Amino acid sequence: MTKQQLLEQIKSDIEQQNICPELAEQANNLVMGDGNPDADIVFIGEAPGKNEDDQGLPFVGAAGKFLNEMLATVDLVRSDIYITNIVKYRPPNNRDPKPEEKRAFWPFLVRQLRIIEPKIIVTLGRHSMEYFLPDAKISLVHGQPKRITTGDDTWVVLPLYHPAAALYNPGQRQTLLDDFSSIPSILKQIN
Repeated sequence: MTKQQLLEQIKSDIEQQNICPELAEQANNLVMGDGNPDADIVFIGEAPGKNEDDQGLPFVGAAGKFLNEMLATVDLVRSDIYITNIVKYRPPNNRDPKPEEKRAFWPFLVRQLRIIEPKIIVTLGRHSMEYFLPDAKISLVHGQPKRITTGDDTWVVLPLYHPAAALYNPGQRQTLLDDFSSIPSILKQIN
């Protein structure tokens, strides 16, 4: 099977296993991920918002537009990367995903990462960061790559603020851009 077929299988498994049925019930779409299954970089957000739920694609709203701008600053486009969320259904009223929802989807995210085999995992916001760096505070570790081992997996994780944070707090926009600018040099070091 191709990587894309393996990723599609994860989607089927989530639906067949009825993961988070109360979220699934009120969502329009299961939002798995989008981009290049051979990507060196995987971006992970927390959960789909309204636009994402409507279109079935991650990061297509205002935060997604800012993410596209940031990608352009490091000479990348969405087809170069893969982007997903921990929670694959939109929480009602865009509330934060609950810990049990994140736990339920975590094994599926790990499967996605094992298929794609990225060189860098960029977490967008604290919800996706805390699974990789459970005791970290995003305000202290943002922009600092960490090599972590969980179970059988070793990953390089770059925690960043969520692009939406820059929309609500313009002061964070430059911080995010500065942190983002380190991605090419981190990739170079890994290669």
